[in-house]
Amino acid sequence: MRKFIFGLLLFTVQQAIAQAQLYMPLSIKQSYNNQVRNYTGAPGSKYWQNKAGYDIQVAFDPVTNKVSGTEQISYINNSPDTLRTINFKLFPNLFQKGGIRNMPVLPDDLTEGIAIKHMKVNGIDKPLPPSIRGTNLLLGIPELYPGQTVKFELNFSYILNENTHIRTGSVDTGAYFIAYFFPRIAVYDDINGWDQIPYMGIQEFYNDFSDFRVAITAPGGYEVWATGDLKNAAGVYNDKFVQRITAAEKSDDIRYIIDSTDIRNGNITRNSRSNTWRFEANNVTDFAFALSNHYLWQATSVEVDDLTQRRTRVDVVFNPAHADFFDVVHYARITVDKMSHYFPKWPYPYNHETVFDGLDQMEYPMMVNDNPLSDRAQAVELTDHEIFHTMFPFYMGINETQYAWMDEGWATMGEWIISPQIDSAIIDDYGMLSYNFIAGKVQDLPIMTPSNQTTDAYITNSYPKPALGYLYVKDMLGDSLFLKALHYYIAQWNGKHPQPYDFFYCMNTGAGRNMDWFWKNWFFDNGYPDLAITQVSQTGKTAAIEITSKGSKLVPIDLVVLFDDNTTIRLHRSIDCWEKGNKTVSLRFPAAHKIKKVTLGSTWIADIDKSNNIYELK
Repeated sequence: MRKFIFGLLLFTVQQAIAQAQLYMPLSIKQSYNNQVRNYTGAPGSKYWQNKAGYDIQVAFDPVTNKVSGTEQISYINNSPDTLRTINFKLFPNLFQKGGIRNMPVLPDDLTEGIAIKHMKVNGIDKPLPPSIRGTNLLLGIPELYPGQTVKFELNFSYILNENTHIRTGSVDTGAYFIAYFFPRIAVYDDINGWDQIPYMGIQEFYNDFSDFRVAITAPGGYEVWATGDLKNAAGVYNDKFVQRITAAEKSDDIRYIIDSTDIRNGNITRNSRSNTWRFEANNVTDFAFALSNHYLWQATSVEVDDLTQRRTRVDVVFNPAHADFFDVVHYARITVDKMSHYFPKWPYPYNHETVFDGLDQMEYPMMVNDNPLSDRAQAVELTDHEIFHTMFPFYMGINETQYAWMDEGWATMGEWIISPQIDSAIIDDYGMLSYNFIAGKVQDLPIMTPSNQTTDAYITNSYPKPALGYLYVKDMLGDSLFLKALHYYIAQWNGKHPQPYDFFYCMNTGAGRNMDWFWKNWFFDNGYPDLAITQVSQTGKTAAIEITSKGSKLVPIDLVVLFDDNTTIRLHRSIDCWEKGNKTVSLRFPAAHKIKKVTLGSTWIADIDKSNNIYELK
C-alpha cells in the first residue's frame, strides 16, 4: 500500500511538470491556477458548478402545433462570483424569422420565435425587451451572491416546426418529438463565464445538471414518453397497460406494451379529452418528450448492475409502417447490455432508454430520436451510436458546443465496437472515408479547434478523428488498463463538466503513464497520416519489413504477410512504436517461406496514400 501511494504521488508530481507539453489557453490555465481543476485530471479542491430546479407544466396541441406552458425555476449560485445577469437559452428561436442559422429552415417553419410572458424574479415582475432576437436572453437581476438562490416564474409558447426536422418537430400526423422547448438558464462556468454561444443548428449543446418536474398535457388518445420516470402511470394508463409496463421492467423478454390490436381498439389512456403525464428526472442535463396516437410500443429490460441487480427498461416506440423498427428493440437491448458489461463496462445510469421513431438522428437524456432505415447494418449502427451518447455527453456533462469530439468521438468508437457485438457480419468504418479524404488539406484542422469555429472539418473532427485517437490509446494500453483509465475519468467527472484537459490528465493518471506526446500529436497538431512500406528483406529464415511514417500524424501499424506457400501472418505495432520521434519502424520476424506479398493497413488505420501500402515480389 505504501509503495502504491508513493508511486501515485511521484507520478502526480511528474504529471504536473509534464503538462507544459500541451498548449493551454490562458483562460483555462487560470482555472488550474485557481484550484478549480487539477493536473491529475480530478476536479480541484475549489471546483464548483451551478444548478437549477425546473418545475414545468407544458401542453401540446396537435391541431395548431402550439407548445405552451408555465415554468418555475430555482437557480443556485455555487460560483465564487456575484452574478448580476442571468443568461437564458431560447433554443426554439432557431426557427425565428431573421435568425442566424447554419442549417436551412423551410419558409413554412419560420416563426415569430418563443414568446415569454409574465416573467417574475423572486416574485417581482420583470419587464422583458419588446422583441427577443436569437437564442440568448441576457437578463439583469438583483445581485446574486455566492451561495444564494434566485427564483424565476414565466409563461412561454411557440409553434413547433412541421416540415424542417432539426432534432425536434412533427414526425407525421399524430407523432411528434419535442425537444429544447423550454427557456433554460445557460451554463455559467469557471472558464467562459456565461455560455453565450448562439445555437445555429449544427453545433450541439452545453447544459447544467438540473432537477426536472414536468407535467405534460396531451389530447386523449395520445401517449407520451419522456426523459425521467413516469410518476402517474396508473393515472394516465388503463390497468392492463400499467401491468405490462411493470412486467417489462422485471424481465429479459421483449413484449408489447401497446400492439396493433390496442391501437385499433383504443381505450389505452384513462381519459378521452386529455391526460396529464407527470415525469421526474434528477441531475440530468436536459428534458425531452415525444407523443403519438398510433405508434406501437415494445419493451424489455436489462440487468445493468451486477452488484445491485438494478435493471434498465428499454423501450422502442414506432410506426408499424417502418419495418426496420420491429428489430430495433433487439439492437437497443444489446447496446444497453454491452455498454454495462463490455464497453465502457459501466452500469447504465438511468432507469429507462426510449428509442422513438422520428425523423432525425439525435440523442437526449433517456431518449433517442431515430429515423427509419432500410439497411440493417445502418439501423444497428444508428441505434447503438445514439444510445451510447447516454454516457457522453449526458452522464459526463460535456460542452458539446465547443468540444463535440468529447462525445461524438466516443459514440463513434462505441458504434465501431458494439455493432459487431450485435451482428458479427458488420464491419463499421463510419467516417473513415471522409477523414482519409480531408486529411492534410487546408480544411483539416486540429481536433482541439473549438467545434463552433469549424465548418468543413466539423464532421471529421467530431466523429472519426477523435474515435481513432481513443481506439489507438485502447490498443496501446490494452483493454484492461484502458478501461481502468477511462473509469477513472468517468468516476471523477460524471455529473460535472469536464473540459478536454481534464480528460487528457485523467487518462494519464488512470493509466499511470504520461501520454502527452500522443495527445499533442493527435489532438493539438496539424498533420496527416501516411504510412509506407519502404523496405522488405529476407535472409535465411528471418525477414524484416521497414515502415516509414511519411506523414506527421501517428498511427499504429498493421501488416499482412503472404508467403509463397499461401500461408499468412499478421503483424501489429501499437502507436507507441513512434513515441521516441523516430520516422521508421523495422518489424523483424521468423519466416520459413519466401515472402510473396506484404499489405499495410487495416479498417481503422487512417492513411491518405495507400499506393505505397503493398509490396509484391517481382
